[in-house]
Order: sequence, then structure tokens, then C-alpha cells
Amino acid sequence: MNCRKLAVKILNRVLNEGAYSNIIISKELNEVELSDKDKALLTEIVYGVLRRKKTLDIIISNFVKDIKLMDKDILNILRVAVYQMNFLDKIPSYAACNEAVEMAKEISESDSKLVNGILRNYTKNPDDIEVVGNKIDEYAYKFSFEPWMIRLLIKQYGENVAKKIMSGLNQIPKVSIRVNDIKADYDDVFEELEKMDYEIEEGVVCPEAISIKGGRSIENNPLFKEGKITVQDESAMVIAPLLELEEGMKVIDLCSAPGGKTTHIAEILNNTGEVLAFDIHETKLGLINENCERLGISNVKINLNDATKLNPELIASSDRILIDVPCSGIGIIRKKPEIKWNKKRSDLRNIIQTQRDIMENAWQYLKSGGIMIYSTCTLNKEENEENIEWFLNTHKDCKIKKIFIGKQDNLVYNRDGSLTIMPNENMDGFFVAKLEKQ
Repeated sequence: MNCRKLAVKILNRVLNEGAYSNIIISKELNEVELSDKDKALLTEIVYGVLRRKKTLDIIISNFVKDIKLMDKDILNILRVAVYQMNFLDKIPSYAACNEAVEMAKEISESDSKLVNGILRNYTKNPDDIEVVGNKIDEYAYKFSFEPWMIRLLIKQYGENVAKKIMSGLNQIPKVSIRVNDIKADYDDVFEELEKMDYEIEEGVVCPEAISIKGGRSIENNPLFKEGKITVQDESAMVIAPLLELEEGMKVIDLCSAPGGKTTHIAEILNNTGEVLAFDIHETKLGLINENCERLGISNVKINLNDATKLNPELIASSDRILIDVPCSGIGIIRKKPEIKWNKKRSDLRNIIQTQRDIMENAWQYLKSGGIMIYSTCTLNKEENEENIEWFLNTHKDCKIKKIFIGKQDNLVYNRDGSLTIMPNENMDGFFVAKLEKQ
């Protein structure tokens, strides 16, 4: 199967059936024989179309009566072609067009004529695209976001910052890895990766981070298999060190899977003390276990637990607690661009009660004098600053501790002492607050 055809198949799965882009891409790539060059092109096309779907649909809408009535397969064939014509310099337009027409022929002759007509008209006048509507619609075309999300970001952050956020969320993410100092030394790992011809640099914020610019997939790397490194975004890497961990402590990670922050906590504790890793999804507990085994971690206990329900056994049991709560995920759109299209405004409101229930329970599990970290991978202030404000108002024994992790353009230190990490090519969008029990 060629890579454009496979791209259409994957897009159908993600956009029409709700599959996760990162999971389905790696599954499909494992099952097909494609050159590294074609694998890279496939990945670029799928993520590119998901990232730019709104823009592509506005372009296609200029040439059809009603895009909503189109066959879903044909629409994805068109999206793939228009994406290549518009955003990929290295692919000639006629090649993208011919390939799309051939794919449409497999569906029907009339569909292939439709595709041919739309793409040839577009190639003639690519700059004559008309965007109907107001300024929000123009931003929807330029940045490729749903209007409700654009309005939300402008309302919460102001127009200029909202534009920066959208631009940051459209960046192609670099891969960053965390060096596991139970098993390896940072400088040794750095040298070994250079010897393997990876194009790398030190992390921007975290001392244990290495950022990979070019190079092959890291999961097949011997350093990864030996547990000397693990893949983690630097925004997520910031979290565990903020807990002020000391050897021998008892720590709870209430929403643990897939275990990136759990294993980081265990590494900082140097395999001492005890880390209780909980998650509500039984299927995901295996992932935490796999990660612990690979990294040589022995102080983690993994259990099924619903963080929204109070567990009496845990009351006042823990020195430190991490709640990386379920959230709307707006901060990780770089890595999962389908979040732009599968979230609704109501989803953002509905999740807040879950987050607050988890905060309430976690607070009861914390010993007095202990520290709780609240983090999300969203930029929606209702799930972030407003939850913290609510919590401080309802818990008089709670004091917020100021966070400072250095000076970078994308680190925003909020008035209440919490931190918002703005997305760019190095880091996901993230929010973190540090709460101390008096």
C-alpha cells in the first residue's frame, strides 16, 4: 500500500471512528513495508492534515456546494491532496493531484471527476480562497482551530497571546528524552546518542532532558531498551522535581498511567520510600509496570483506583501527592492534533467536577506539612487557575507555594504563584500549581 492511501485510511480511522492518531500511526507503520522516507512522509501527511483540517476544509468548500454532504473517503482524499499542494514544497502539485484522482477512481468514476475538477481549479488560483465571515473565521482559516476554541483563548488570554498559543500548538514537536540516573549518567548518554548520529541538544528547562532534532525513532534504540532513557515532554518533566522529594518518602500518584511522572518520582527517590501509582483504567496499569521494569524501578506499587471516589485506607498517609488530573488536553494539540476537532465546549465544563472531586480526595490523603502538585496538560483557565482559586477558598489549611523553574519566553508565572507553560516546538502547553497543607 502506498503512503498516501494509507494516510487516507488512518485519517478515516481518526476523524470518523475516533481512533488516537499516535496509537494508530505506530500500529499501521509496524504492519506495512515502507521505506524510512515514506514512513516520514506518511507521518507528516497524517499529522499535517489533522493539524490543518479547518484550513483545508475552507479551501475545499470554495469549490463545492456543501462539504457536509461529501463522501467521507473522498473528503479525506481531497484533504491529503490539498495539504500536499499547500504545505509541502517537496511534492509537485500535479503528482498530488494524479494520485488523488487514482484513489477516487477506486470509489467511483464520478468521484474521480469531482476530485480532478476541484484540484485543477484550486491549482489555477490557489490564492483566491474566500473566507466568509468575521475575524474569528479568518483566524480559523489561518491557524486552523474551531471558532469556539479561538473565542475561548482570546477571552482568557487576549488576542495577541491567543495567536501565539495557536501558533505554538501548530508546531511540529521535537522528541525529548529523560535520562534515568538510576541506570545512567547524563554525559555518557549524550555522547552515546551523538555516536549513533542523533542530532541532539540539551533540554531547555530540565537538567535531565535531551532534545532530539533529527534521527530515527527512539523506541528501538538500545539505550531505551536498556532503560537508560525514557521519552517524555519537558513540560511533563518539570513536575516531579517540584514535589521537593526526599529519600524514604511515601508518595501517591493518583492518575498515573502511562507512568512517565511516576517513574520520574521513583528515580528522584533513588528507589527508596514508596510510590503508590493508581489509575482508573486497568488496561493502562500494564504500561506503568512495563516502564518500571525497563527503567529498573523497584519502589512503585501499582493498583486500580478511581481517584474521584474517596479511598479510606489512604487518608493522611502520604508525604507528597501528584494529581495530574484528566483534562481537556488543549496543551498537547501539537502531539494529538485531533483534539482540535473531537472536543466540544461542553466537554471543558463537564470535566471540572471530576477534577475538583480528585482534588478533594487527594487533599485528605496528604499528611499535614505535605505538598500536593496539581497539573494539567490544558490551557483552559477554568480547569487551571479557576480550580486553584476555588480550592484555596474552600480549604483554609491550603497555601500555594510559588513555583520558579528558570527564565524562558514560554514560562508564564501567574499572579497566584502557579505556572503556565506556553506551547512551542520544545514543550507542550501545561499548567502546574504547588499546594502545601498547613
